[in-house]
Amino acid sequence: MAGPLSHVRVLELSRVLAGPWAAQTLADLGAEVIKVERPGAGDDTRAWGPPWAGDPNAGEPRESAYFLSANRGKRSVTIDFERPEGQALVRRLAAESDVVIENFKVGGLVKYGLDYDSLKAVNPRLVYCSITGFGQTGPYRSRAGYDFMIQGLGGLMSITGQPDGEPGGGPVKVGVAVTDIFTGLYATIGVLGALAHRDRTGEGQWVDLALLDVQVAVLANQAMNHLVSGMPPVRMGNAHPNIVPYQAFATADGHIILAVGNDGQFAKFCAVAGQPELAADPRYATNPERVRHRAELVPRLQEIIKARPSRDWLVGLEAVGVPCGPINDLAAVFEDPQVIARGLRRDLPHPTAGTVPTVASPIRYSGTPIAHETAPPTLGQHTDEVLGGLLGLDADTLASLKAAGVL
Repeated sequence: MAGPLSHVRVLELSRVLAGPWAAQTLADLGAEVIKVERPGAGDDTRAWGPPWAGDPNAGEPRESAYFLSANRGKRSVTIDFERPEGQALVRRLAAESDVVIENFKVGGLVKYGLDYDSLKAVNPRLVYCSITGFGQTGPYRSRAGYDFMIQGLGGLMSITGQPDGEPGGGPVKVGVAVTDIFTGLYATIGVLGALAHRDRTGEGQWVDLALLDVQVAVLANQAMNHLVSGMPPVRMGNAHPNIVPYQAFATADGHIILAVGNDGQFAKFCAVAGQPELAADPRYATNPERVRHRAELVPRLQEIIKARPSRDWLVGLEAVGVPCGPINDLAAVFEDPQVIARGLRRDLPHPTAGTVPTVASPIRYSGTPIAHETAPPTLGQHTDEVLGGLLGLDADTLASLKAAGVL
């Protein structure tokens, strides 16, 4: 069955991660995504390896794991839109599309005639999504923005890592480019909202996404902790600012995560730990009191948990419904029976690598299941197919444009 967005065509003029992630999400939902790339080079991340997928002895270009992570389900077309002929082709593609996603610097596409106002003139129904570091307005609008920098500027690194003054303390980024990923997801939401508006009114619009805006927005409870209290949160390692105990603990043979979310769960934990008196102690009986007495309680729990191996804790706590879990590396993640049962690894056929692994979309529809049929494309794999089929360019015209370096 066709996906819920099988009626939507997306023209992607983006590279690296935030824009491609948004376009890949739309492709997962069934949209036709045409990714325009530079002839001979393509998306920057095609060169971001190792590791590479494919046989190093096969003589075919190999694909970087990074590129494969964000470009599933797309069609690749190579067009040099620094050339007038290329600009004209992109405008024709935009005229046939529902959505454009781009992540050039503010004003960067104006000189090519591929900015929102220019493309709106040829397609008033177009939903045009711009992704930049700082947005289309404000004093930083012309600055370049990258995930790592935005994690620092936007406050995430001030609350990530071990406390200052402790071993290993100091600023630490998150291990995945989460600002880019969140921005890609917010861009997807913004595009879907604009499409819903267009369905009612017939009018397209410009969607303005900024990495900094998104980073500040996803600070969530930590942002509100500051705004309500006036006190900036600090680094707490694996501890939670509002819940105790909710962190990693060392066991006799490793570590576990203990995530007690309410007082009943804390009482059950204490019973499994053989320390029911802790749950009855007025200093620890309620979460507000446990937070207030964190400095006394956590060392006691560390001593208790350290005395038994991880499996004993995980089995015992799971049996009574106390949230807990191991700390897996990625090999263990993809060997986990729940991950396997949910089909989160999908191997897809690839024209040069044979098959490539991908991580499936986490969205599950009952009526329009996500197909995951198409691997990330090779560079320019669909140029002739798209420009011939969609724009009607014949073989001679395509050959002439390739000889001129436009394609």
